[in-house]
Amino acid sequence: MSLAKQIKELRELTSAGILDCKKAITEADGNIEKAKEILREKGLASAAKKAGRIATEGIVVSYIHGSRIGSIVEINSETDFVSKNEEFKSFAKDIAMQVAASNPKYVSREEVPEVEISKEKEILKIQALNEGKPEHIVNKMIEGRINKYFGQICLLEQPFIKDGDLTVNDLLQKTIARIGENLSIRRFSRFEVGEGLEKKVENFAEEVANQL
Repeated sequence: MSLAKQIKELRELTSAGILDCKKAITEADGNIEKAKEILREKGLASAAKKAGRIATEGIVVSYIHGSRIGSIVEINSETDFVSKNEEFKSFAKDIAMQVAASNPKYVSREEVPEVEISKEKEILKIQALNEGKPEHIVNKMIEGRINKYFGQICLLEQPFIKDGDLTVNDLLQKTIARIGENLSIRRFSRFEVGEGLEKKVENFAEEVANQL
């Protein structure tokens, strides 16, 4: 059975995400039952079953780093009760810290405009061809590199700053499993002092000469 079919079967059995299923199948050496157990142990299977429930409550959390970088995030939960839970608040604070530190552009890859993806793929294709890679493997290389690109610009796919073995999505799924409610990272904003402003370039020698 192909990997794609195994992923499809495991998703139907657990409702877990594609990337989580792929990791579990790889870890289980293609054994579906073992992969299913791996997802259950990680809490991902049960978390996925909650994903269809609507999360309309939640909190807005901010994080300021050294008075120069700040972020604001909205994290949603199903109930107001959970939004007051200390573990939920801690998770939200971690996400705000992640945004400040890693500067994502989007929450998930689904938010990335198709025109941006096409442009990035074209750049990656030119890079691969310039590296002398055979044209018949360039497309495979592009898929691998575009996934790496998503891992840089999409919050859910970034390595978690407190544990590089987890992605932010892994952390989200684990938190859902522990709390017992669907949670979602809805949106965020990041601010950095001077960002977007044209910086004045000082000419120290000229400044001294003018003072004489």
